[in-house]
Amino acid sequence: MSPRIGCRQRGAISLMAAGTLAVALVFLLLAVDSGRLYLDKRKLQSIADTSALEAAGRGGLCSPTTTANDFARENAARNGFTVTGDSSRGLTVTCGTLVTNAGNIRVFNPDATKNEAVRVVATRSVMTSVVSGLWSLFSGGSASTQTQLSATAVAAYAPPVAQLSIRSNLGTVDSAKSDVLNLAMGRLLGGSLSLTAAGWNGLLNTNVNLLGYLDQLALTLNVKAGDYDALLSTAVSANELIDASVKVLQKNGAVATAVINDVIKVQAIAPSTRQLTVGQLLQIATGTSAAALNSNLQLFQLLQTTAQLSSSKNPVSAAVQLNIPLVGNVSVQTKIMEPPQLSAIGNPAKAKAGLNNVPPTDQIAVRTAQVRTLITVQAPVLNGVSSVATVLSGLRTPVSNLVKGLLNLNIPAAVGGLLCLVSCEITDVAISDTLSIYIEAGSAESHVTDYACATPASKSLTTQTSTSAATLGIGTISSTAFSSTAPVVVQPLRLVDFGKRSCAVLNLLCSPNRTPNVGGGLTVKALSTVGAQSGPLVFAPVAEMNATPTYLPAAGTSNIIGSLSATLSALQVTYVPPSGSVSSGALASVASTMNTIANSVISLVQGVLSPLLDPVVNSLLKSLGISLGNAEVGANLSCQMGRAYLVI
Repeated sequence: MSPRIGCRQRGAISLMAAGTLAVALVFLLLAVDSGRLYLDKRKLQSIADTSALEAAGRGGLCSPTTTANDFARENAARNGFTVTGDSSRGLTVTCGTLVTNAGNIRVFNPDATKNEAVRVVATRSVMTSVVSGLWSLFSGGSASTQTQLSATAVAAYAPPVAQLSIRSNLGTVDSAKSDVLNLAMGRLLGGSLSLTAAGWNGLLNTNVNLLGYLDQLALTLNVKAGDYDALLSTAVSANELIDASVKVLQKNGAVATAVINDVIKVQAIAPSTRQLTVGQLLQIATGTSAAALNSNLQLFQLLQTTAQLSSSKNPVSAAVQLNIPLVGNVSVQTKIMEPPQLSAIGNPAKAKAGLNNVPPTDQIAVRTAQVRTLITVQAPVLNGVSSVATVLSGLRTPVSNLVKGLLNLNIPAAVGGLLCLVSCEITDVAISDTLSIYIEAGSAESHVTDYACATPASKSLTTQTSTSAATLGIGTISSTAFSSTAPVVVQPLRLVDFGKRSCAVLNLLCSPNRTPNVGGGLTVKALSTVGAQSGPLVFAPVAEMNATPTYLPAAGTSNIIGSLSATLSALQVTYVPPSGSVSSGALASVASTMNTIANSVISLVQGVLSPLLDPVVNSLLKSLGISLGNAEVGANLSCQMGRAYLVI
């Protein structure tokens, strides 16, 4: 190789080395410069994040105060970021809400009047990147020595969440209760059911996930996923409400097939007309997170409430015929006047603050149904009760003396006395064809009034639980028993009528025709009111949101059965004489006899009605979940959700 060629090669290599070194220096400069900007941006983002978290976590407001801005600046200052008056360092705080756009993406919506979310934009001026400066220089633009960095953070406060539920304490179902449940629940839905006791117990012991249930309803009703506010106001039918529970159960492999089949039987008779809304069944506060909805509902309660809600929209009352041992057939009509509210979820802090508003706002409240029930005991039942014959036999002597004294009838003085030889008249006591019991059971209601979240171990939830007045009556019930406007009127029932019958030949031949009201009659009436009562319930400890609720019996509730028993003991028995045929002096002369007869009639009515108390009133109302003395309030509280978190 010639020396000249070698020199040329060494020169080329030197040039390449110099070029490579220059490129390496450029990349090194780029890496160092980009790293500096990245670290500055990272620090600025952390300032925005922590400032937004503190402003949201402390409940900062933008209107009418500027506490959100104050909290954000305080946090920034503690982290070495002091806001200046010029453009070198800035912090812009905006309050608003979170919405889901058409692309199903969560975005921030500015609204100074709300603080559901807080957006913080932090800005800072730093030295311009060398690369950026060189680019501006060679591109002919003006090069600035400062570059404005910006970082945005949106934080929302996850408040504490409380849930209330209300139920009837129906622990187990036996064969007798299952018959009543089939009749009552079937009639409320407008059909007939034939579930076994085991089937009803399966429904009692099965839960439905609330979040999964709402998502399934949204799919059924073509509501955008996650838009629970729109879902609550969407029209739905009882059939669709029950069908959603079936689909949720089918997705859970742990649920027995028999339980699912029993729910399908209930769904088969449910109305398909969209008269209801989801919000009538479940009350969920606006903005409640999906995590707070991850709780359970008892399947039986869900079906029970759906049936009552559906029946409340039906102008016709549900009527059933019950065959009660030792009594006979009894007609029962039930009308749901006010539907129940099964479950409510919301922020206990807002519920507590909203109590001061008129009317109260942001309430977490549940209630049982308000119902009217009319129980009619038919004549064959009265005539078949053994106590009737016993009492009537005991009444023969006092009634004979009474009617003889009032009307001067030709009646033997006493049983076993001289019987008439040719013709005479005897007393004939008749019992009314029907006897009615009217029950208007007001709803039991509970709402959150206070809460404590100092520590997880000491957290508690306080509610105010009230029961509306309940009316209990016996007598003749007016036709307005199931009217939503006209009051119910209870009139005295003419239970016993003193008549006469003609007989001859030693009382062996008596006319089949009786003459009523010749000696007047006895009317019965009972009407009492169980007054409204109210009292606090303190749940401490209280279950977490995704756990089985902590249940307490509703404070101040009254036992319908005990109140009805007291009503029976206070029966008013009044003698109504035949009009215009008896003087006041004659009535006064038989006053002591009337007392004996009245006491006997009271015993008669009590003997007839006592067998009805447990099998009809108690079992029926308990099965429907409307017995005041049977209401239980369940509570859940999660304090761990009471913290701020970054959402955007």
